[in-house]
Amino acid sequence: MWEQLAEWDRKLFVFLNNLGVDDYDNFWIFITQINHWIPLYLIFFGLFFYSFSWKKAILSILFTLISLAAVVSFTQFVKIQVARLRPNNEPLLEDLIRVLQKPTNFSFFSGHAASSFAVTTFVVLVLRKKHPWVFAFYIWPVLFAMSRIFVGVHYPSDILVGAGVGVSMASLFYYFYKKTCLKLNYI
Repeated sequence: MWEQLAEWDRKLFVFLNNLGVDDYDNFWIFITQINHWIPLYLIFFGLFFYSFSWKKAILSILFTLISLAAVVSFTQFVKIQVARLRPNNEPLLEDLIRVLQKPTNFSFFSGHAASSFAVTTFVVLVLRKKHPWVFAFYIWPVLFAMSRIFVGVHYPSDILVGAGVGVSMASLFYYFYKKTCLKLNYI
């Protein structure tokens, strides 16, 4: 059963990866770079200060960063334990896919998907009552995660599991955030 799922995952990856067009390669390479998203993080943090008292804004930023650190740590732990080769390092796929990056660490699960979905989910949970439009921020993690397929470094299952882990961790840290806000009377 697992081998059949892995085969479907490989086939779906090859199909999606080959949807890439040379004219858009620079777009996907730009999108996949973490440092290009720093302005978005600044917008998130600015919205915390715009929406809340400075104490609650600082707490919101702190919990965002803690949830991000937890996701990154958990991702690295799982990658080492599972040790799944990235598609760009898989000899069976080298003639079938487009590769725009060549990382050598492991693939399962996507840290880009996990971290971007964790940060976005946490921000949306914190700000959704004040700004219902914040759900539009999910465009970022979807593009960010998809870029990993188009640059040739993650299977679809890596993306889906990463997104699920990110959303789950953000939800967990949001629970602790709410408890802390109640305890500090930051409501």
